[in-house]
Amino acid sequence: MSSEDGKVEGGRGPGDEPPEQLALIRESVRAAKAPRARPRTWRGAALAAELPVARVVVNKGVLHLDQFFDYAVPAELDAVAQPGVRVRVRFGAGAHQVRGGRREGGRLIDGFLVERRADSDYSGPLAALADVVSPEPVLSAELLALARAVADRYAGSLADVLQLAVPPRSARAEGRPSPEPLPPPVAPEPGTWSRYARGEAFLAALARGAAPRAVWNALPGPHWAEELARAVGAALASGRGALVVVPDGRAAGRVDAALTAVLGEGRHAVLTAEAGPEKRYAQWLAVRRGAVRAVVGTRAAMFAPVRDLGLVAIWDDGDSSHSEPHAPLPHAREVLLLRAAHDRCGFLLGGTGCTVEAAQLVESGWAKPLVAPRDQVRAAAPLVRTVGDGELARDGAARAARLPSLAWQAVRDGLKSGPVLVQVPRRGYVPRLACERCRAPARCRHCSGPLEAPEQRELRCGWCGRGEPDWHCAECGSTRLRAQVVGARRTAEELGRAFPAVPVRTSGRDHVLDAVPARPALVVSTPGAEPVAEGGYAAALLLDGWALLSRPDLRAGEEALRRWIDAASLVRGQAEGGTVVVVAEPTLRPVQALVRWDPVGHAQRELAERAELGFPPVSRMAAVAGPAEAVADFLTAVRLPADAEVLGPVPVRQVVPGGPRRPGDPPPGEVWERALLRVPPGSGAALAAALKAAQAARLAKGGTTPVRVRIDPPDIG
Repeated sequence: MSSEDGKVEGGRGPGDEPPEQLALIRESVRAAKAPRARPRTWRGAALAAELPVARVVVNKGVLHLDQFFDYAVPAELDAVAQPGVRVRVRFGAGAHQVRGGRREGGRLIDGFLVERRADSDYSGPLAALADVVSPEPVLSAELLALARAVADRYAGSLADVLQLAVPPRSARAEGRPSPEPLPPPVAPEPGTWSRYARGEAFLAALARGAAPRAVWNALPGPHWAEELARAVGAALASGRGALVVVPDGRAAGRVDAALTAVLGEGRHAVLTAEAGPEKRYAQWLAVRRGAVRAVVGTRAAMFAPVRDLGLVAIWDDGDSSHSEPHAPLPHAREVLLLRAAHDRCGFLLGGTGCTVEAAQLVESGWAKPLVAPRDQVRAAAPLVRTVGDGELARDGAARAARLPSLAWQAVRDGLKSGPVLVQVPRRGYVPRLACERCRAPARCRHCSGPLEAPEQRELRCGWCGRGEPDWHCAECGSTRLRAQVVGARRTAEELGRAFPAVPVRTSGRDHVLDAVPARPALVVSTPGAEPVAEGGYAAALLLDGWALLSRPDLRAGEEALRRWIDAASLVRGQAEGGTVVVVAEPTLRPVQALVRWDPVGHAQRELAERAELGFPPVSRMAAVAGPAEAVADFLTAVRLPADAEVLGPVPVRQVVPGGPRRPGDPPPGEVWERALLRVPPGSGAALAAALKAAQAARLAKGGTTPVRVRIDPPDIG
């Protein structure tokens, strides 16, 4: 996302035509001027009397085939072959050839019928539609335009986006009728929105049919779900629809409960993977048919076909769950920005933290800030105390058990009145090690994998398994080690021994707790898996903060602050005695932002620094990765915009066979390189178009060496 002439790319004001829409218009004009021909199929075929040509997008997600294909409509399929339905067609070598009155070649694949036409641009004979899978129209013109815009923004194919936008079919769900739509509800009362300076005005604008756009810095506490529900209710009261995208199923459950409490049953649908394919498709159909006008869901719900959108909202846009792992790798925030611009509806980006992208929306003037006065912030936020490196070195309790005396005292005091949350940056038991003097990670001399000491046995590599009995630090020569990050299980064991009469519960990737009772207990959790405590936690410990801050990533500080604030928001306010202890150097900017509870100020300063350095989101970036020769050939062939800058290529992280892999890593054992391409504001669309054209040309020529192109790569640090 980048600013362009004072606006935000992907989120333009009324009257601005996005580049993707202009491209579609130009394509339509060229097609209108081209000579047309009546379809010719095999001898004796009976065609539809009117509009005998079907324009189809096939489920073939390769860039050089990213176009529509024309097919003839047999008379027997005329009634059901309507725009938006799923069809099956012959596709491949010889699919459009006719010899001796019969079709030759091609295989049956699925697709969507997007248009019926009187004639075709194709001069040869057309193959006929093989079948109409279902008469249910699932691809509307609005959803098709959105998918096209997303594909162009991320240099991907339309078919790949449609695979994300339209869920798999369930015949049983299609056979059931959707409920009758309910009349618009009465606009709800503002409730806790009155705590925000412009909160009531935002709801009033939605209720009267306007399209306000806001970045909302939510106060800590449990009210955010109800506040989202009231915003949805205001949009519904105007006779329009609403869409809310949240990072996970637990958040979706909270908003679902809040919507039911505010609006009653039957006014919204929940689209999450936990519902199962059939139930989720039935809910999706109810939305497409107009029976339900409000949707809450996880990432895939960003494409939900809500009719007459009045509001799109996203909660906690910095969570990595909002980034789609499948091609073309869109981010939910960017898709909702496109929808807000195309549908000219309201937009709400909310969270207890604040991303740099959110700060840019406000800085550019495209959205207005929704923040609470400082007295409201101080009343709702817990007291935050810090423990730095100097204090840890002088603290005997910290040297013995990794927890400083201040943390022990906070735990003891908190357990007198309720549960205590302990956030640990990683799960598991085996600690990763680092040099005690300079904190350089302890690496294997053979494969550079991380060294471990399971159950205090001798050092060994976590990747190749080789022992390292005579390790010394390659940076400073020290032979002393410390635990870089101790896992959740080991932390739970340590706390269990220290507080034997207190129950200890863990929440992490393998077993995530949704909620815990108000009774005294220790809850050890990894970031993002923190359960909600009834009445709020009495205290929280945020351990090993330096491990989060020392990651070699441009977003390390922003991400650490987001994780801390998300956890601290579950703690009671200062007035109720809520206390948070963060183990991190107190002079660092993210730590200071947590102490002051000022995520917006932190994001604004980060944005200013990135503007000076030319980093995203002020600039637009793309990553090109693959074997060195293939990357070099690709960079030579691509016609980049004149203002583009090429950074690299440089080697990327190698994956040892059997070692851990991250999204975007090369196959194990292969050596890859990566180049970053950077353009200034206003050239993002041109960069994406150039990369898409070069990749399509390479594939059309039969290129088989993998070259991965990613717009807005998350790891550029």
